[in-house]
Amino acid sequence: MIERLKAIETRYLELQEELMKPEVFSDIKKATELTKEQASLKEAYEAYQEYKSILTNLEDAKSMMKDPELGEMAKEEYETLSERKTKLESDFEIILLPKDPNDGKDVIVEIRGAAGGDEANIFAGDLYRMYSYYAESQGWKVEEINAEEGTAGGYSQVEFRVKGDNVYSKLKYESGSHRVQRVPETESQGRIQTSTATVLVMPEVEDVDIEIKDNDLRIDVYCASGHGGQGVNTTPSAVRITHLPTNTVVTCQNQRSQIQNKAEAMQVLKARLYEAELERQEAEIGSERRSKIGTGDRSEKIRTYNYPQNRVTDHRIGFSTMQLQRVMDGDLEDIIEALITEDQARKLRGE
Repeated sequence: MIERLKAIETRYLELQEELMKPEVFSDIKKATELTKEQASLKEAYEAYQEYKSILTNLEDAKSMMKDPELGEMAKEEYETLSERKTKLESDFEIILLPKDPNDGKDVIVEIRGAAGGDEANIFAGDLYRMYSYYAESQGWKVEEINAEEGTAGGYSQVEFRVKGDNVYSKLKYESGSHRVQRVPETESQGRIQTSTATVLVMPEVEDVDIEIKDNDLRIDVYCASGHGGQGVNTTPSAVRITHLPTNTVVTCQNQRSQIQNKAEAMQVLKARLYEAELERQEAEIGSERRSKIGTGDRSEKIRTYNYPQNRVTDHRIGFSTMQLQRVMDGDLEDIIEALITEDQARKLRGE
């Protein structure tokens, strides 16, 4: 463990020197790559610096314990430092776990109303609101890419980008089928209905991550509809891109110009193809995807929001909270931290 920490320390300091070189500073792409690599090592580097400081201070406290005047104080200091040393050594096990290379990336989220008709679309809108509030609490930025509104409210489909620090590391556990149990506003008899909406969280990818050939694309333009500003119905600014080899279709109509909508749609297409490639690779490995907190498949029921009982339950880890309204208002941290903790525990067990 110490050897790995020493290697991380060496690499962190090397990156620091590299980033100070004028030729690197002027190369934005190179500087960004090195900055991201250094950021991924920062937690381990800083923890190791603290660990080395504790070892030094332990030696000092041990030698001072023989002093008749300072001995008692030194003993207390030694015990405190020893506890912190033990805690750090435990933390290192988690800090040194293999990192998901996508953890630091921004994400594209797609939410669809599924089983339940109008109520499913309304619930999809509720989930969009929930994630928007959670993003705001984390200091992240949400940008809507495409939205198809439901006839009774909510969305039959909505896609949006979330930008910020380590977004994927927290939202990656949200992919799957979300189930709601409540009395719909459209229900006159007061009966509880079960509806679902699916969530797909995809890491946003750079051009270097995936290559798309121009002759593999069919691009159609049409007049946008719905919200988006004046003139949306008269100007053919909306864009639909079809990736012919996979028959993957994406649309974007939220930007004012055709060029902007095409750029947004291409980002969504890259994210979808990248996600499909990850699933293919993990299916070949087999156990890798099964060992995760859920598979990320749309069909997997991951969470239930039960309004009559004021309860939210994550079925993958058996976690429940009786604070449903707080969760719907974006207070997801307890659920996400529980998922991260379980994911780390499984990795430590070698599952």
